[in-house]
Amino acid sequence: MLEKIYDAASVEPRIAKKWDEANAFAAGAGAKPGAEPFCIVIPPPNVTGSLHMGHALNNTLQDILCRFERMRGKDVLWQPGMDHAGIATQMVVERQLMERQQPGRREMGREAFVEKVWEWKEESGGTIFNQLKRLGASCDWSRERFTMDEGLSEAVLEVFVKLYNEGLIYRGKRLVNWDPHFETAISDLEVENIEVDGHMWHFKYPLADGATYEYVEKDEDGNVTLRETRDYISIATTRPETMLGDGAVAVHPSDERYAPIVGKLCEIPVGPKEHRRLIPIITDEYPDPEFGSGAVKITGAHDFNDYQVAKRNNIPMYRLMDTKAAMRADGAPYAEEAAKANALVSQGGEPDENYVDAINLVPEEYRGLDRYDAREKVVADITAEGLAVMVLDEEGNQVPLVENNKLQAPYGDRSKVVIEPMLTDQWFCDAETLAQPALASVKEGRTNFVPKTWENTYYNWMENIQPWCISRQLWWGHRIPAWFDQDGNIFVAKSEDEAQKIAGAAVELERDPDVLDTWFSSALWPFSTLGWPEQTPELAKYYQTDVLVTGFDIIFFWVARMMMMGDHFMKDADGKPIEPFHTVYVHALVRDKDGQKMSKSKGNVIDPLDLMDEYGTDALRFTLAIMAAQGRDVRLDTARIAGYRNFGTKLWNATRFAQMNEAAWTDFDVRESKQQLNRWILTEFGKAVDEVTEAIEKLRFNDAAAAAYRFTWNTFCDWYLELLKPVFGGEDEAAKAESQAVAAHVLDGIYKLLHPFMPFMTEELWASTASRDSLLCHADWPSAELRDDAAADEINWLIDLVSQVRSVRSEMNIKPSLQMQLEVVNASEETKARLARNDGAIKRLARLETVALADAAPQGAAQIVVGEATLCLPLDGVVDFAAEKARLEKELAGLDKDIKQISGKLANEKFVANAPDAVVQENRDRLSDATGKREKVAEALERIAGLA
Repeated sequence: MLEKIYDAASVEPRIAKKWDEANAFAAGAGAKPGAEPFCIVIPPPNVTGSLHMGHALNNTLQDILCRFERMRGKDVLWQPGMDHAGIATQMVVERQLMERQQPGRREMGREAFVEKVWEWKEESGGTIFNQLKRLGASCDWSRERFTMDEGLSEAVLEVFVKLYNEGLIYRGKRLVNWDPHFETAISDLEVENIEVDGHMWHFKYPLADGATYEYVEKDEDGNVTLRETRDYISIATTRPETMLGDGAVAVHPSDERYAPIVGKLCEIPVGPKEHRRLIPIITDEYPDPEFGSGAVKITGAHDFNDYQVAKRNNIPMYRLMDTKAAMRADGAPYAEEAAKANALVSQGGEPDENYVDAINLVPEEYRGLDRYDAREKVVADITAEGLAVMVLDEEGNQVPLVENNKLQAPYGDRSKVVIEPMLTDQWFCDAETLAQPALASVKEGRTNFVPKTWENTYYNWMENIQPWCISRQLWWGHRIPAWFDQDGNIFVAKSEDEAQKIAGAAVELERDPDVLDTWFSSALWPFSTLGWPEQTPELAKYYQTDVLVTGFDIIFFWVARMMMMGDHFMKDADGKPIEPFHTVYVHALVRDKDGQKMSKSKGNVIDPLDLMDEYGTDALRFTLAIMAAQGRDVRLDTARIAGYRNFGTKLWNATRFAQMNEAAWTDFDVRESKQQLNRWILTEFGKAVDEVTEAIEKLRFNDAAAAAYRFTWNTFCDWYLELLKPVFGGEDEAAKAESQAVAAHVLDGIYKLLHPFMPFMTEELWASTASRDSLLCHADWPSAELRDDAAADEINWLIDLVSQVRSVRSEMNIKPSLQMQLEVVNASEETKARLARNDGAIKRLARLETVALADAAPQGAAQIVVGEATLCLPLDGVVDFAAEKARLEKELAGLDKDIKQISGKLANEKFVANAPDAVVQENRDRLSDATGKREKVAEALERIAGLA
């Protein structure tokens, strides 16, 4: 007999140990002979990571698929592994060194530091794996991989060298996100745009040689509103320190105000007057004539938009800052450097970017200053010189024009410092070329996104893809396999010996100090984890993998790159690309109960480990699954988790009830069942199996969980067990024995249906109810064994009848204990027979004293239509019609008031546009609830009106 209460805290570790000792999740465990393979590769969590709600959702959905397919007899491999997480791991170890007051990274040197990282990885890395095991993740933990293990490192070398030799990896100078704290390029994914208080300064760029022009402004009707002679062009900037590196001023081709001076030169109003730089005034589509002055400065080395303008117009780009975002202090004196820059302008044509990079255009008085200190000095110096645009303040005094506004500033997600767009030498991958086959894979339907709407996101990015910066200026990661000679020639090879052979024995080589972007190695994950570049049996069996389960935020950074690399390196016998997976399931965010995104700053982060402690792992998993509707964020409310813990308790108690009534786990062939009730439950169970199976196959996890829930709670627990009570307590031993066997059989089926969602409790119930030949995780997925539509129709008719009578009793506020009369009008012969066969059940479940046939409905009776018959509940003397009518009218008025108020809010366009999404959604939910309730109250009121 089961314990009275299910204790998740003691059961879960015991079940996990049982799985582990049985090696239950090894590749192919439980598979049928000749089974079809099924493979999922885990999105590798960072080695520094800890389980959060996104992980919990992502891995729960993967586990549902793996347990489901394992029970269907497939040869399942859920491949686990971790990402070395370059910048995150380096940060963790550097912080640890500081806390322990040990020498820092640069003091100990690269080799010693990397050894420290490996030590940390062995001691402290991988905490998340134990947390995933606690979640019930059925990975083949014996095959754990790490993006820097020996095999994956070999794959990285193979890919880099091949792509380089094919011309798809190259070294070049481009603008990148530069983190001044870590002194490295970082990816867009590692940049957080945060709203901050900002300023926009307006400055005058004097025209060269004292030139002037007539500046004219007009209104929308073409009337002149301002006309004056100017010897300058006005620009606005939020980053005055970058003016030192301006290469041009741009205006829109249609902007008539500046047409007279397009092609002329203007002077950057910073630095020694005798060495002022001259830059051209050009036209480009980028400037917005309606914003600011309509003229923008182009600083190609420190702004992504400006970089594109500079590239289109052959404008020189000058790097102003060092790796710590301080103003450069290297190079020749400013006078010489400015002369070089002015010579470039006078020469025209495309500049030599390497030559431009060597020029330091920071005047001596700014060199070495932090970028923000330099900003203050630039503003002060320009203002002092009288080249700030001036306006009148409220008191009529002339003051510099400075607009205070909110700006989106890019911050490093780990360093928490402002990212600097920086023109640097980096390694790049020709993503545009690699993207073409990956685009075709999705467009031609070989890889499908679920929900399909995410394909548009994929297309948008892949069709506008930029070169992929794959180098990082870190010490932890895959070292780039490239060596330089003293003349800067590059030699790429898998080893230094190979590079030396290419260069020649007499050539002195130095290895590139950079490492590869973490996403480079994880892009190879679906095939490198299976042993590639070796042609392993696992690679032959499990590649192509099946479903990738991932969040939408890494479609660009991981999914697309796996597609590119998989299509390029994995080919069939005819040389056609083999995609890394045939399906990409994109799940949404887990938000708090109000729909807010979880963040530490909001204080609304929910720790899945805390939820597992409080409610049990199964309750958390089931909640996530039943709320994982395609394309809809999960709004996690602990009340829901508590509710699904109660669902588990319901199943536990149902099993105890069956045990107390001597349910028999025997070899009884349920297809031989004679009892209508048993044939009904077996038929309904078959329907539930079909529904759950189809939903999981279609990745509708919420529908699958809901179908299993409905059958278990409503059909089996609420109705079948209730209808069985007279059988268990009756004298018909044959009916009792059959029912004891069927109840046990259907419970087994429920354990199987729920196992992918609630693995711990179901495995415990499976082991505790009978002597088993296998673990539940290896048991066969259930199938529909019996279909008896006639039996199902009759019992469902009974349930409908009882439910409708109960509903009327509830609407009319009738005491549950009161025994009532039921009169049935217009009953067919079949209904009469059903009433006779089910008389006892109807009276007991609907709390009726009598059930009788009648020719006409009695006065003052509530009428219910079930099938062709009308069921009449006489209410005279039972219900105070006037009082009940008044109560319902009051409730209806209150609901109407609420509906009007909420509808008014939602009809207000300003409210919908400006209110937080969570608030708008909350009002929509309230309106839906109130509308549904109103329909029921109105129906009850209508019923009363017809009786009074």
